[in-house]
Parts: sequence; C-alpha cells; structure tokens
Amino acid sequence: MKAIFRDTYCSPEALKLGDIDKPTIGQDDVLIRVHAAGVDQGVWHLVTGLPYLLRLAGFGLRTPKTRIPGHDVAGHVEAVGKNVTRFHPGDEVLGTCDGSFAEYASAHHDKLVPKPSTITFEQAAAVPASACAALQGLRHRGQLQAGQKVLITGAGGGVGTFAVQLAKAYGAHVTGVCRTTKTELVRSIGADDVIDHTREDFTDRPGRYDLILDTAGNRPLSQLRRALNPTGTLVIVGGAQTGRWTEGADRQLRAAMLSPFVRQNLSGLMSTPRQEDLQTLRELIETGKLTPIIDRTYPLSQAPQALRHVRSGHARGKITLTV
Repeated sequence: MKAIFRDTYCSPEALKLGDIDKPTIGQDDVLIRVHAAGVDQGVWHLVTGLPYLLRLAGFGLRTPKTRIPGHDVAGHVEAVGKNVTRFHPGDEVLGTCDGSFAEYASAHHDKLVPKPSTITFEQAAAVPASACAALQGLRHRGQLQAGQKVLITGAGGGVGTFAVQLAKAYGAHVTGVCRTTKTELVRSIGADDVIDHTREDFTDRPGRYDLILDTAGNRPLSQLRRALNPTGTLVIVGGAQTGRWTEGADRQLRAAMLSPFVRQNLSGLMSTPRQEDLQTLRELIETGKLTPIIDRTYPLSQAPQALRHVRSGHARGKITLTV
C-alpha cells in the first residue's frame, strides 16, 4: 500500500511516499480503508520530534516508534477482528489510529465512531483531535455554563473554529480573537463579537470573561489573567512555537502551579480523543450544531506542504489529506 513514512525524526520535507505492507489487525481492531486524514500541530510535533519532552513521554527517544505519521482518520471499514461487533465491513467511520497517512490503517474499535452522513470524509477527518480539544477545554476543564462570557483566542484555527461553535451550542456569549483574514469566518460560525488581534489588544478592553480558551499559544499568563473575571477560568491549549524543550508548554505548567494560590482557575490541557467525546461531537454534527471548517485539502503525496501550511498559522479552520 502507499503511505507516507519516515525512519527518523525529520523536517516535513524529508517525509517519503512509498510502498509498505498493509497493516495487520488484532482481535479488537478494525482495518480502515483511509479516505481522508487530519493534519494538525500534533502531527508536526511527532514528525519533527519537537519539543524534546515529547520524546521523553514515550514517542521514541532517538527514532519514532511509529513510522507512519497521522492520527485522525476517516474511511470505510475493510475488515474487523473477531472480537469486534460494533462495526462491519463497509461501515463509514471516523476516529483515531496510528498511521493515518496511508491507504490503510489499523485502529482499536473503541477509538472509532460512525461517520455522520451529513459531512464528507474530509470534514470527518478534521474532527477527532481538534474538536475533542475544544470540547474538553470548554466542558470538562472549563466547566462551561450557559450564559457565560467566553473568549477564544485563535478562533479561526483548527481548534478555535470548533470551540466557537461548541461554546455557542452550549449557550455562551462568545468573543473570538483572530487575525484580519479570519474575522469574517469567525463571525459566520456564530461568534457574537470578533476582535482582530492585529488592530486591538483584547486585554485592554474594560470587560472581563468568565472563561478564556487560549488556543493561540503566545500570550503571557499575566495578560490572560488580566482579561479574566476575579473567579474566572483560563484553559491553555497547546503552546507557542518556540523552545526546543517545551515549545510553550511551560505556560501550562506555570498556570497549574499558580492556580492554587489565586482565586482564578488556571490550567493547561493535553487532550486525548475519547470515544464518548467523539460520540458527543457526532451527535452535534448530525443535528447541525457543529460543522467542520476546512481551509484546504491536499493529496497524500503533498503531506509535507500540508504540514507547513498548518505550521504557518494561516489556515482558516482545518487542513486534511485525501488518500
């Protein structure tokens, strides 16, 4: 089968497209004929091996444990293990796996949910990592309540476009912060107020927010706290694009260390797609309350260009690969 692969941590340009063996599946696994794969910052980290803390976390110290990059997947079920009863050959699914940048991928059955019939495979592949991060940041870590004032930085990006829609679906008053080229998009997906960060600093506004979901990853903790209510909640998702050891994750650590000593609730989020969250997102998509926003789609052979575009920060919504 055709797949994107690497033997060492490398730049995206060093990724190769070639023929490798089709994956085998275990008794609890599903073999997926991949139609689309999601591209996000997490894939870039796993390809390059940066920050170094990621390697220490078990992804491979000197060489990556998984040769084929990619986690978010959408496609048809090709075969199932003997213990799998939820899915059958021909079913359309979305979820996560190891090695989605390939024609076929193997996934544990509890990492998948049925694909909503209302969206394309490309839209489905955009959902798992980014939408779960938005959902977990707002509902689980942020304890979002209807009527709250919520501010989302990076509102026009992969996580941000999901977060704006989710916050509105749960009854919040939403302010989105983004660059000029994304303001109309953020307004179109439901934001009540949109701030162009190239023209205005939201921390200078007199109003304060009950919950801030920071997906942009470059503002000092002190500035974010200044925009919070005295008992508000800050959830930091991801980190800035600097620092080979932590790449911005130190803000999350500082937030967690400071939180016990202040009235505000400060925390970071390292999200993991879970089946129950994927099911919640699936239901929201089917009822029309959530729509994956796709900036552009690349063919599998152009995975390096897709990763570079994600890394640039200019994507309006999500980037996906077609396989």
